[in-house]
Amino acid sequence: MSTNGNGTILTVKDLRTYFNTEDGVVKAVDGISFDLKKGETLGIVGESGSGKSVTNLSVMRLIPEPPGKIVNGDIIFNGIDVRALSIDEVRKIRGKRIAMIFQDPMTSLNPFLKISTQLMEVTKLHLGHSKAEAREHAIKMLETVGIPDAESRVDGYPHEFSGGMRQRVMIAMALSCDPELLIADEPTTALDVTIQAQILELIKSLKSRMGTSVILITHDLGVVAGMTDKIIVMYAGKVFEQAPTGELFSTPANPYTKGLLRSVPDPAHEQGAPLYQIPGLPPDVARLPPGCPFAERCDRAEDICTREYPPFVQINEHHHSLCHFAEEVYAESQQERAVSTV
Repeated sequence: MSTNGNGTILTVKDLRTYFNTEDGVVKAVDGISFDLKKGETLGIVGESGSGKSVTNLSVMRLIPEPPGKIVNGDIIFNGIDVRALSIDEVRKIRGKRIAMIFQDPMTSLNPFLKISTQLMEVTKLHLGHSKAEAREHAIKMLETVGIPDAESRVDGYPHEFSGGMRQRVMIAMALSCDPELLIADEPTTALDVTIQAQILELIKSLKSRMGTSVILITHDLGVVAGMTDKIIVMYAGKVFEQAPTGELFSTPANPYTKGLLRSVPDPAHEQGAPLYQIPGLPPDVARLPPGCPFAERCDRAEDICTREYPPFVQINEHHHSLCHFAEEVYAESQQERAVSTV
């Protein structure tokens, strides 16, 4: 596995992915930049429609054209310019070196094909396995992800597996070729809490064992708390805050991030008291208002917020926030943290 000099496996710079619709141009991803190092886990969080999944579909070159198009930006994977590759060249990387666990395994798995057929196809294509080798490897991968009696279950169909087991099959498929980068798009959606914990622990243990870099996409900040090294908070196609995980949770520098953190249920929450939710709805990215996209929902917005687009403020070397009042919000978070630890 090769990386550049500083260990960076993926660099995304000023990525812009737009969709032409009847309502106009939807700027689903509008200027995203980040780096990911070998063995590192990046969390991308935000409400539905913030651009999380489109960002990673762009990295995989899975944006349907038309109506979508990557209009600008660099996607550099291990020194390879992904945007410059032909479709055939991308297919050699996709599934082998970069793998993705999709949000809904029932729609990602072919209901008419046995699990064995779908798992074997990956290694026959990318690793040159014979039919016997591919079947043996498929059984081994099902065992790796914790599916009992893998040798007999490998010939089952997707509908014969529970939601959690189907998700494990998707993980087995994604990890079949020992990818250097694993993208997990809402891997625990629609699963009960116990299975969620098992799936996350499985990804975590496989990552530590194989040294795989991971991008974890979710709308749930609770999920990324113990899983990631750093977090990107997205809103309206933009990066609103970017920081190491511990720092983002302890001292957020953006009102939107603070709202998301307040929305996480607290076990000590008083029974019967209403849970916090951010007021209003995310904006229509085809008709974004002038100024800050979050201004109408923000409890500390001032006139400048509705007039002028906010700057991307550097709080420290690894912490940035898209807000006119980022430094003030960060200082408030520091004070709140100091009070809570007294």
